Amino acid sequence: MKTLIKLLILLLISSVSILAQDMKDKSTWNSLNDFEKYVIVNKGTERPGTGIYDEHFEDGVYTCKRCNAPLYKSDDKFDAHCGWPAFDDEIEGAIKRETDKDGRRTEILCANCDAHLGHVFEGERLTDKNVRHCVNSVSLNFTPTAEADKKEENVAIFAGGCFWGVEYFFAELPGVTSTSVGYTGGKKNNPSYKEVCYTDTGHAEALKVTYDPNKVSYEELARLFFEIHDPTQVNRQGPDVGTQYRSEVFYMNQYQKDIAEKLINELKEKGFKVATKVTMADTFWDAEEYHQMYYFKHQKKPYCHIKIDRF
Repeated sequence: MKTLIKLLILLLISSVSILAQDMKDKSTWNSLNDFEKYVIVNKGTERPGTGIYDEHFEDGVYTCKRCNAPLYKSDDKFDAHCGWPAFDDEIEGAIKRETDKDGRRTEILCANCDAHLGHVFEGERLTDKNVRHCVNSVSLNFTPTAEADKKEENVAIFAGGCFWGVEYFFAELPGVTSTSVGYTGGKKNNPSYKEVCYTDTGHAEALKVTYDPNKVSYEELARLFFEIHDPTQVNRQGPDVGTQYRSEVFYMNQYQKDIAEKLINELKEKGFKVATKVTMADTFWDAEEYHQMYYFKHQKKPYCHIKIDRF
């Protein structure tokens, strides 16, 4: 009897350990909006020709929208003229196959988190490998090769009112390696805070974020940006009024531009009158040292920035 009880206790401890690990793993998953849940969790399908990655052929790696696991390389992507992203190979160990509920097709899922990706087909002779992974764009994120290989280019720049408040929400986000507040989008070299605030330099108060794309995607950063300030306000944020407090995304490459515009369209479809501009990044001038990590130095919280779920 004692041996049986010990065995039951060991099984219970093992089960609790497995459950705890599973909960820990899930706690690192990215939050999903309603449509993403419809596809990734409930195994739905996006309409053909509507996904951001259907006709996307930039060099890089496609990752899981839910857990960031690498799934496909751009070298294996091809145009199947079907309305969805198509791949004829996968990153080894990244994809799990299961028989679909219809009993005929083969469903493909992220091997790390079981996110629904789409279906895999064989025998169509579309490529030499004779395989087609038909994947929903909404199930994917993308990291350009330039971002993955060159740390100095893992940069995002956002302007959304007082840069103290914007930095507060980004500085301790997992995957963000450094932040710097400063000025960009104007016509004067190396402007001072007084010049930006009291003369017409044209600069916006902005935040430069350096990040690890293996831990946080640009889309996650951009979503956070749109949720910590009011993107419908023009040349102001709360009590701060002036063009330097405008809402603007300064993109580093075409991928960042596409993501920003996609999120703006999502917000507009939800009824938000978005005023955010999307502009190619220009020279970023670091602000004076006393502005850097301001709220952390003074142990205060933002007075005009709060996080509100919008997606």
